Amino acid sequence: MRTTTSQDGTKLAYDVAGDGPALIYITGATCFRKFRPIATDAAVFATEFTVYNYDRRGRGDSGNTMPYAKQREVDDIEALVDAAGGTAILYGHSSGAALALEAAARMPHKIAAVAIYDASYVHDEAERVSYARLAEEVGALLAADKNARALKVFLRGIGMPRAFVALLPLFPGWKTMKALAPTLMYDIGLTEVLPPLERFTSIDAPVLVAVGEKSPPGLHQVAGQLAEAIPQATHRLLAGQNHMVGARALLPILREAAVNA
Repeated sequence: MRTTTSQDGTKLAYDVAGDGPALIYITGATCFRKFRPIATDAAVFATEFTVYNYDRRGRGDSGNTMPYAKQREVDDIEALVDAAGGTAILYGHSSGAALALEAAARMPHKIAAVAIYDASYVHDEAERVSYARLAEEVGALLAADKNARALKVFLRGIGMPRAFVALLPLFPGWKTMKALAPTLMYDIGLTEVLPPLERFTSIDAPVLVAVGEKSPPGLHQVAGQLAEAIPQATHRLLAGQNHMVGARALLPILREAAVNA
């Protein structure tokens, strides 16, 4: 494990593996760097990249300076980019995609390229309202220290298969997932709004906007909106993939991002 320090003094834990262009892996809700699916992804990416796999604030071995703000998570990404030598490619999944885009908009000289998958903003007003109800339910459960229940309600609420959610307590990382459950509110805060398209028109880096063929229709709409708004965006559909995308299916997307950088 390595560490770096964000602008507000928060310690960020990360691992480095592989050889090639620097790639910062920005995970989505409930994930942390030692979670088996994330570690597996990082190992696959490391066959072609130098992968910086980090614990977002409030997760795993990283700190959690309060109060939370999206800007502080963007500062965290900048700290990782600096640790990687000052420039890097960003890969963001789900709510991590929202952070990758925010970082690209703010740090044009440090981001060589961006690849995002299933950016999980709400896609219309109806979804915004239903997501707000989900946020209220999850927040109430967390306030009552019912972390496990909050996790399950959130994951089912965003469309994760019930069988997958039911099996989560059997995963080796379940204890850690329960401990980081309060960070669900961070992810909700990142994605409870429509994509801020006007802000992203300023992104100067090449952006690959990918979505899974079997991902929810709303994510397809979001991907289309982002690809149309971002000046150097390319839209890619990953055949046969859903929100739990396979790392090997992503490698060509990441490779294309590196070529475009």
